[in-house]
Amino acid sequence: MPATSPAPAATVTLRSAEFRRSREVAWRTLDNLVSRVERKGLSRLSAEELRELPLLYRTAASSLSVARSIALDRNLILYLEGLVLRAFFVVYGPRTGIMEALAGFLKRGFPAAVRKAGWHILLATLAIAAGVIIGFMLVLPNENWFSVLVPETMAGGRGPASTAEQLRRTEIFAPWPGFVESFVVFASFLFRNNATVGIMTFGLGFFGGVPTLLLLGYQGVMLGAFFALHHNRGLLYDFIGWVSIHGVTEIGALILCGAGGLVIAEKVLFPGRYGRLDSLALAGKAAAGLAGGAVLMLFVAGIIEGGLRQLIASTPWRLAIGAATGLLWMAYFHSCGRREGHGPAA
Repeated sequence: MPATSPAPAATVTLRSAEFRRSREVAWRTLDNLVSRVERKGLSRLSAEELRELPLLYRTAASSLSVARSIALDRNLILYLEGLVLRAFFVVYGPRTGIMEALAGFLKRGFPAAVRKAGWHILLATLAIAAGVIIGFMLVLPNENWFSVLVPETMAGGRGPASTAEQLRRTEIFAPWPGFVESFVVFASFLFRNNATVGIMTFGLGFFGGVPTLLLLGYQGVMLGAFFALHHNRGLLYDFIGWVSIHGVTEIGALILCGAGGLVIAEKVLFPGRYGRLDSLALAGKAAAGLAGGAVLMLFVAGIIEGGLRQLIASTPWRLAIGAATGLLWMAYFHSCGRREGHGPAA
């Protein structure tokens, strides 16, 4: 019986060699260009090489398709798959680095997302304001409510037993604890805590928005309870100054996180002409932009609250700084990125 088994392998080897020989120059040229871009960036290619790059990519992709269809040897197919994948990212991948993308987001995407979320921001603001009123009205006549409304971790030893002198000495005009304690330990703790609350208000939007509003309202209730506690000791003016220096940024960020959650809730409850998932996908980028930018604001608030607040032991100055930060945020959200059209939001 004749030995016929080596013939197919020899045929495949021959076809593979011919296939490689007729196209190998283009593959190596593409490989060289892609390697240079991976090492030094796209800017290092000449104008002619940039024009040649997509043509070589399509040639390699076509070679890969042919190689798969006629079942050439495995090593050649693996080489072409790797080359085409690398070339795809060079030809169609993002052209901006992380820092450039972040700068573009802060310059255009974040303020644009805030401007588009008008009624969501209004609703989130009203939820916090309602909470402040409720907390204030409950604690003002009966300070036992303070311990009910404010957990011990947030009270930090403050409560109905606190005297005006204690609050003035250990809280409002407490001495600056030093650089490491202020800017590293305390600022880091504040950022983690506030970012957790902010992300929760955003994420709860998937449950229809009511939990988002309740969580925002509860933040207001705690703030209102503190207002009443200090009002009863004649310290409301100083306490507002103490809070305002960082609170404008911090509360503003929580409102934006909540607004992002409400954008999600709107698409969950009222998807419109699109399916619910499609509607969420369309609105998700803007909502995530709101929450992402708000988390960056919370980082700024943590630095101010943890590191700078106790350095400024003057209520008028604290109020002035709080008002100035509010005006700066409003100017940023109102004006930034308007002249550059409607580019990508991130």
